[in-house]
Amino acid sequence: MASLQHSLSIHHRSLSLNALPHAQSGLQKHGVLPVCRRGFSFLVRAEHASLASSSIPQDKCGRRQIIAVGVIASWVSLVNQTLESFAAESKKGFLSVTDNKDGYSFLYPFGWQEVLVEGQDKVFKDVIEPLESVSVNMIPTGKLDIRDFGSPQEVAQILIKKFLAPPNQRTKIVMASELYKIIFGWRCMPQNDVDGKAYYTFEFVAQAPNYTRHALGAASVGNGKFYTLTTGANERRWDKMKDRLQTVVESFKVFNV
Repeated sequence: MASLQHSLSIHHRSLSLNALPHAQSGLQKHGVLPVCRRGFSFLVRAEHASLASSSIPQDKCGRRQIIAVGVIASWVSLVNQTLESFAAESKKGFLSVTDNKDGYSFLYPFGWQEVLVEGQDKVFKDVIEPLESVSVNMIPTGKLDIRDFGSPQEVAQILIKKFLAPPNQRTKIVMASELYKIIFGWRCMPQNDVDGKAYYTFEFVAQAPNYTRHALGAASVGNGKFYTLTTGANERRWDKMKDRLQTVVESFKVFNV
């Protein structure tokens, strides 16, 4: 027992997560992952249905179909341009990181600087507000899906209690769930995965004697690795930073390499 506690203490200081696969090996699969459904696709189909059901003289059918197709094509093109513009707008004030070797990418706020932290693969932080940071950690795993480790609540509980906060801090999970993204004002509908991978997201508070950190995290499995991204800020700046930190978490993506 003493040896195990010593091992967990070492892993905790490095935030390595090495004990997670073993600790959760008996947990059962749970949950489904949502993906986004674009609202304009239904409108296009509805327009086609309206054209098909309308009463159009046979001799004018060809011309009207051509006009309708042109109108629909132009409208879809306009919507696509709007979506692309919306995506570009949502990234203003952020810089992107893509690790083609380890297979992940994410955004971080402009002005944060990269620093080296033992046990972490990537860390960016604000030099003025040191509690405002984002870090990515990876460990090997034989699992193929994060749901093999248990529910979002179970995984978040172990990550936060054992690895993401020092043992002398009081922690509280605010929420833990599978990933939901918002695109163009539409909330995603539940499906099995996003880009073939499931993601868990969680929110927690860690209280130290002289400060409280409010944090967000995301975790996924791919390429034989368990990935964890964590970002946060001082509680006193949470209202100001939460939207930006949410953008960081939602931008996290694991891809095959």
